[in-house]
Amino acid sequence: MEHVIALDVGGTGMKAALVGAGGELLHRARRATGRERGPDAVVADILDFAAELRAHGADRYGEPASAAGVAVPGIVDDTRGIAVYSANLGWRDVPLRALLGERLGGVPVALGHDVRTGGLAEGRIGAGRGADRFLFVPLGTGIAGAIGIDGRVEAGAHGLAGEIGHIVVRPEGTECPCGQRGCLERYASAAAVSEAWAAACGDPGADAADCAKAVESGDPRARAVWQEAVDALADGLLTALTLLDPRTVIVGGGLAEAGETLFTPLREAVRRRITFQKLPSLVPAALGDTAGCLGAGLLAWDLLASTDPSEVTT
Repeated sequence: MEHVIALDVGGTGMKAALVGAGGELLHRARRATGRERGPDAVVADILDFAAELRAHGADRYGEPASAAGVAVPGIVDDTRGIAVYSANLGWRDVPLRALLGERLGGVPVALGHDVRTGGLAEGRIGAGRGADRFLFVPLGTGIAGAIGIDGRVEAGAHGLAGEIGHIVVRPEGTECPCGQRGCLERYASAAAVSEAWAAACGDPGADAADCAKAVESGDPRARAVWQEAVDALADGLLTALTLLDPRTVIVGGGLAEAGETLFTPLREAVRRRITFQKLPSLVPAALGDTAGCLGAGLLAWDLLASTDPSEVTT
């Protein structure tokens, strides 16, 4: 059976899969990223993991993978196949596509940004299926975004398109590590909600999931923290709607796991802010933590479709 290798590299863990031509996950595996051992060790582990997947596929299906796709965090030059920078993993200018191509026997390799890759999967086979224009916004430790147009995800001129988390929603507000003040992710990320709720309830171990439960139970302190995050997110989304005019907005990440505790007030907050803009469909992500792997698999299949069989990517 023809298949491709898909790798989704995160700050703490790596998710991998063998993906069939129909997008089915034929085999899945996970392991720790091991970033505490340094960037060189992380790269070595990625190459080893990919080689193990290649061997498993060859044993299981009688032939090795036809291509590979890998999604990584940070700044990514997907045209040249270089992982430019990642604060979480500590690497700079890693020629990951070439290294993987060599380790995997010269098969074509596609490299992508983790959020844009997850957005690609959500847009094509997940919550955005059928939408010609969508915005994917995962709410995790930070907030990022992926802009989907006609089945592809826009990277931008410098690989930085979609960074909605750094739209300033509260001028002169909380300082952000990016150097600005008042960035959206300082108010509406899961990390920001966790920090605000821990301070409000006096429990340093409390997190965003605890806040959501307290909102559902009617705690007024939790409702105040939650509404502040919802209002900030609605302000950021309004800017995105004005600029991009998406048909669908897909919200994922840890904060979205609160379900309608988030989506009901968020839809209403966005609706109240709209004047001339068109209200999009605002929906939860459908693929969960498999989005990155599925997206990496889609990158690999796309690469095969656009590559001459006599050529290899290294």
